[in-house]
Amino acid sequence: MTAAYPHLRLRRTRAAAWSRALHRETALTPADLIWPLFVTSGSGVEEPIASLPGVSRWSVDRIGQRAREAVSLGIPVLALFPNTPRDLRCETGREALNPDNLMCRAIKAVKDAVGADVGVLTDVALDPYTSHGQDGLVDAGGFVVNDATVEVLVGQSLNQAAAGADVIAPSDMMDGRVGAIRAALEGAGHHNVQIMAYAAKYASAFYGPFRDAVGSAGLLKGDKRTYQMDYGNAEEALREVAADLAEGADSVMVKPGLPYLDIVRRVKERFEVPVFAYQVSGEYAMIEAAAAAGAGDRDALVLETLTAFRRAGASGVLTYHAAHAARMING
Repeated sequence: MTAAYPHLRLRRTRAAAWSRALHRETALTPADLIWPLFVTSGSGVEEPIASLPGVSRWSVDRIGQRAREAVSLGIPVLALFPNTPRDLRCETGREALNPDNLMCRAIKAVKDAVGADVGVLTDVALDPYTSHGQDGLVDAGGFVVNDATVEVLVGQSLNQAAAGADVIAPSDMMDGRVGAIRAALEGAGHHNVQIMAYAAKYASAFYGPFRDAVGSAGLLKGDKRTYQMDYGNAEEALREVAADLAEGADSVMVKPGLPYLDIVRRVKERFEVPVFAYQVSGEYAMIEAAAAAGAGDRDALVLETLTAFRRAGASGVLTYHAAHAARMING
């Protein structure tokens, strides 16, 4: 700064709404949002999730309407997560390889409804399919094994790509899975299918409502700290991102969101690649609880937190508030 008060008055540009709009450094648009949707079995189902007020599980026949809604709001991508029936879950998660599973049917329903007007991002991990709730295969001692899990994740990725997925998003945190998936996609001719790697996914207390939503909460045996990251670590996140980019990831994700804005910023500054953040279920639930208790205005909390992701350097945000935020932005 070369000037000083009173020649310099920083409040001048804040004095009127038009001026604040003119000088705003960070913009939030519906195109910055990815809308996660939960898919369940049955027909004509809209099943509210108690721990995620305002969020429901949808049967496949109702996913197309959500896709058309996304188009009308300007939301470019849907992220799909299945609530696999318990009788289809097993120790090895073999339902993930079924070409007619919930995920694959939902992908096709979105494409049938809107074609290429909305992208489909699919979760790659075994926790929605295993009877033990872990993201991978476990040995006799209950340890999640890496390389054998990667083999299944590759098959799961090819299954989803064949169904029409546009973005494969491995959330499992196994070592080497991005390279293996990229090689398999290339080998199968899926040259334009993107990989958005959950590169820095932390072992977090903020995932509880999500596990309710996909039906794995009551099944989880043990914890996920042997593969998800320690929340005290930041340098390790940069190593994880570097590895995933080297293996062929097109973009990376930081998860959870608000408690890890420093990681978003560091990744963006270090690698200058598309970085996405996931405003996870616990973050969403806290905003809803605060609004319900009268501790804050819901609309203001939603827009402020989502803008914070963009300000930190996120190219986009996965958020359960996507549709609501898009409506507010669109006026």
